[in-house]
Amino acid sequence: MATNAPTASRCPSPMKAMSSGVFQGDNPLDYALPLAIIQICLVVVVTRILAFLIRPLRQPHVIAEIVGGILLGPSVLGRNQKYLNAIFPSRSLTVLDTLANIGLIFFLFVGGLEMDPKSIRRIGKKALSVALVGISLPFILGIGTSFALRATISKGADKVQFLVFMGVAFSITAFPILIRILDELKLLTTDIGQMAISAAVVNDVTGWILLALAIALSGTGHSPLVSLWVFLCCFGFVLCCVLIVRPILRWMSQRCPEGEPVKELYVCATLVAVLAGGFVTETIGINAFFGAFFIGVLVPKDGPFVGALVEKLEDLVSGIFLPLYFVSSGLKTNVATIQGAQSWGLLVLVIITACFGKIIGTVSVSLMWKMPLREALALGFLMNTKALIELVVLNIGKDRKVLNDQTFAIMVLMALFTTFITTPLVMAVYKPAKRKRKVDHKYKTIERKDANTQLRILACFHSTRNIPSMINLLEASRGTEKKEGLCVYAMHLMELSERSSAILMVHKARKNGLPFWNKGTRSNCDPVVVAFETFRQLSRVSVRPMTVISSLSSMHEDICTSAERKRAAMIILPFHKHQRVDGIFETTRTEYHWVNERVLEQAPCSVGILFDRGLGGTTHVAASNVSYSITVLFFGGHDDREALAYGARMAEHPGISLTVIRFLPSPEVSGEIVRVDINTSFNVTEGSADERFLMEFKSKISKDDSSISYKESVIRSSTETVEVIREFSSCNLFMVGRMPESQVTAKLNAKSDCPEIGPLGCLLTSSEFSTPASVLVVQQYKITKQSSPSSLNSTKVAELPQGDVESA
Repeated sequence: MATNAPTASRCPSPMKAMSSGVFQGDNPLDYALPLAIIQICLVVVVTRILAFLIRPLRQPHVIAEIVGGILLGPSVLGRNQKYLNAIFPSRSLTVLDTLANIGLIFFLFVGGLEMDPKSIRRIGKKALSVALVGISLPFILGIGTSFALRATISKGADKVQFLVFMGVAFSITAFPILIRILDELKLLTTDIGQMAISAAVVNDVTGWILLALAIALSGTGHSPLVSLWVFLCCFGFVLCCVLIVRPILRWMSQRCPEGEPVKELYVCATLVAVLAGGFVTETIGINAFFGAFFIGVLVPKDGPFVGALVEKLEDLVSGIFLPLYFVSSGLKTNVATIQGAQSWGLLVLVIITACFGKIIGTVSVSLMWKMPLREALALGFLMNTKALIELVVLNIGKDRKVLNDQTFAIMVLMALFTTFITTPLVMAVYKPAKRKRKVDHKYKTIERKDANTQLRILACFHSTRNIPSMINLLEASRGTEKKEGLCVYAMHLMELSERSSAILMVHKARKNGLPFWNKGTRSNCDPVVVAFETFRQLSRVSVRPMTVISSLSSMHEDICTSAERKRAAMIILPFHKHQRVDGIFETTRTEYHWVNERVLEQAPCSVGILFDRGLGGTTHVAASNVSYSITVLFFGGHDDREALAYGARMAEHPGISLTVIRFLPSPEVSGEIVRVDINTSFNVTEGSADERFLMEFKSKISKDDSSISYKESVIRSSTETVEVIREFSSCNLFMVGRMPESQVTAKLNAKSDCPEIGPLGCLLTSSEFSTPASVLVVQQYKITKQSSPSSLNSTKVAELPQGDVESA
């Protein structure tokens, strides 16, 4: 039987913490601190390189960490005894294991922070039945498989302890890893994603209870009363935490108001409580992980307190300490112990049995609930995810002498294999893009023959900074004379990063995003909730909140797919730059620039990009107080007609005055040869289309209506164009087309440093053009577009489900 690490005939002497340096004749690798630093650096570098290499396979980061641990252990690099004795000597493993377990304690505390006990009560019968069967059948099959293992490679293992540990190892689902896979597949808040999350929560809680049972039974005491005392003490610990610790945590959370920093004393006290809880449960005999996890569950999930705890812990724990735990596991994993046909046959048996129990159990229950076969299979594959929690179970079993080296190696490879195959199998059987495509909605633009039809707008925002101007723009868009009014989908764009606490955003979206405000509960102090609730109550507008939780690289897919599903006529996006109080332009995030560009390329409707200079101030302006001056710059073309059609709708608001400036080239400019970009083209037929559109627009202007004015300006150069625009720089909002189809603006193309807002947008948002006006750059949807947003595999949006009529 192979050992976990290099062994010696005598107990190795303890290592001193710090060396005197190489110039004093000391080898730094013979001392605990410099050796630990080298080990940490090596682990982080190796796991990050592996994560980069497997990124095209769309695998979660934990796969790279598990593989990295195996590579650094005796299975691969550890075959070289010089390397193993120099980097991971046996006398350093105590320090390494201690660091790794401290990191895991805080990681599981963060995992407890992400688990809301209230969500368990909201789980439906379908998810509950999927979870229970998905636990029971693998548990039974795990016990059955354990008999085969005890008869062959684990003959000396205690029967009861071994059966329970194998059952738990087969039945558990890795909740944090499942979230990563759902995010990668863009299924996080779809029906199947929510089902998987709900079932995994139940699975996770049940798994911890079963693991506590297994640990209690694995004690070395000969008296059967030992396990009873462990259970009684565990129950007492839970009771004391609920009655004493929970009120204290709630008190600290209530003393942390929104918008103010959390006191360091509260954070420090909570972290001490985590360590104390770990000490108590370790003393009881059920492992320190349980105490840390349970303290995390008790922390209130509302308010900034939980966010501050996560922010202070997750980067250090997930980035540094957690990979150490995988390396610690890798040093105990020696694949070389799996030798001969019998051992490899047992590995195949374990993998098949584990997959069969999870997948068949989940699929059978899902089919009983009338779930389509493909969705049932995808759910089964998702619930088969293991990895992190599986390794925790296996390491506890290894440390308790329940699992020997060979069994441990087989189970680690099983966990790695089942997690690795999840993503490709789900992608193979479940492809939302293959669903029957809905009939294209009729109104994809604001310019339309029947102007009295309902206007649907998908308004996107990144943070509370975008909300006041966005709501004031929507207030102006109401079209008070329209019979069917305005329907607004307010979409909160939230980035899902690789940080483990991203699941907190999922909880928030599911709790507050369906809808953002809950009418049956007490009022919420969230400014997003207050703003949109006020707008909905004061305006005759249907507001339907949505939340996108996505990585920035694929966020445009969610926006485009949501716009198509909701039959939106226009998507409004915030510009990636904003103007500070001192007038300096500041980039919010460069990634938003790429999101906007991709939306423009793939949008199934018209798109507007809003550059905000404080339209209406920092609060929502009521309808009776609206007093805006809007200027539409019309040069010609699809985009300009769309901007004017939008402006005409705004002009129906009693508090808005609209000025339309049409720029006409002089005969000299018309006959001049202008150098333009090779991709720029002027449609000859656009002139007649513009004339017809303007004639219809002017025919609707009443002679007694002083709120709308139409002017024409003949210009000879781009300089004159800028001078004419400056005359109207005191307005509140400029509306322009993204790509005006006119020779007049051709010379302005050279000034475009942001192609997504076109030449006029760049001019109006430049620091050289002094104006207090916000700018809305409009691109009209063209039927000739080649992109097809419906082909995008993206439905990861939480939305208000009630009363959503999909027909245009």
